[in-house]
Amino acid sequence: MLRTFLKSKIHRAMCTDGVVDYEGSIEIPLDLMQAVDLIEGEKVLVTSASKGGRLETYAQAGPSGSGRIILNGGAAHVIGKGERITIMAFGLSEETVTPKKVVCNEQNEIIRLGK
Repeated sequence: MLRTFLKSKIHRAMCTDGVVDYEGSIEIPLDLMQAVDLIEGEKVLVTSASKGGRLETYAQAGPSGSGRIILNGGAAHVIGKGERITIMAFGLSEETVTPKKVVCNEQNEIIRLGK
């Protein structure tokens, strides 16, 4: 039987901007995506620890080291600039999966590997 497991998590990141007039997606610095094994176009769940918003979209790679996490399109109405967010991706597996997790500071720099 296939089960759905958490495979990637960027925890306590900061939404640095929102662009409503855009097709959609979340821009994440490539270095953060690589640290948790996210690829461009992969479906992600984004949750706000600040206001409780939740949404699904797809990951779009931004410049490595930029620290910019930008919600685009309608998602920018749900989660906005200055909110603490968690970005998660899930996968199907018959075996238990050990997710890759990072915890970020306010500049979206990795401060530690998550648990």
